[in-house]
Amino acid sequence: MAHIRWGILGAAKFAAQHMGPALHAAEGGSLAALATRDPGKADPFRAIAPDLAVHSDYDALLNDPAIDAVYIPLPNSMHVDWTLKALQAGKHVLTEKPVAMKADEIDSLIAARDAAGKLAAEAYMIVFHPQWQHTRDLVFSGQIGQLRHVEGMFCFNNADEPGNIRNQADLGGGAMRDIGVYVIGSTRFVAGCEPQQVSARIRWESGFDVFTDISARFPGFTYSACVSTRLNPYQTMTFHGDAGSVQLTAPFNGPVFGDAAVILRRAGQPDSVARFNGARQYDLQVAAFNRSALTGAAYPCPLEFSRGTQAMMDAAFADAVALD
Repeated sequence: MAHIRWGILGAAKFAAQHMGPALHAAEGGSLAALATRDPGKADPFRAIAPDLAVHSDYDALLNDPAIDAVYIPLPNSMHVDWTLKALQAGKHVLTEKPVAMKADEIDSLIAARDAAGKLAAEAYMIVFHPQWQHTRDLVFSGQIGQLRHVEGMFCFNNADEPGNIRNQADLGGGAMRDIGVYVIGSTRFVAGCEPQQVSARIRWESGFDVFTDISARFPGFTYSACVSTRLNPYQTMTFHGDAGSVQLTAPFNGPVFGDAAVILRRAGQPDSVARFNGARQYDLQVAAFNRSALTGAAYPCPLEFSRGTQAMMDAAFADAVALD
């Protein structure tokens, strides 16, 4: 049976811990190659795939005829260029979020994707998690009545890691680009619509945001969320309706953060709790990508969806008020 042979550009820690195992385990594909200038960094990847081919530079991997698809976990500022290069080399491409720094950059990716006839997408794994599909079903089926307000929060504290790429403005660091995609994209996924007005309050540090408070108005409901890389770890999303609410207790990386539960609350009724701790969202994402790449079936999270999330982030940055 045909399958996708994956290569990874760069020996990122996240790739070694999460996406490398997923690329090798997910149905329809396997991890076959890594590009890194430091051979020692290949060891964790060889533990996943003992027959791994190791290239000393990114271009060599892109020119490897044995590789069908490339996963790109490079710093944010490098995503667009290397996604374009991978498509031009005839590879399918899965690029870490955010796939671009501006919405209009994604237009060039869409054009290159279509010209190459290959699949290109942002690695936005949460839409493949059953807790988010369940949440969307609850909202769309009217279980909470009319959706009126969405609130969310996603925080962690990496203040003691000055070398982290998330703390480097020139590499596209900051809270919004790293985790704002989650509180924004998840709302768009569940509600199925785009914001009409967006504003933000931002605390800046050395040219990147470390706290961003986002407000927005969507058709029929309001929105409020904040992200931070300077607060104690915390994450939650709640969708409030006029007849009930849905809360996700570990919406973005459960059960690592905690119990991946979806709680439906309605007046006069006991809470209904659905738990999804067994779901492996990275595996599910890669399996879906493999299916689409192999069969030509529509990919559930295309670049057009990612463009909408980036457009909302762009709007928040454009209308931001600086906090002391």
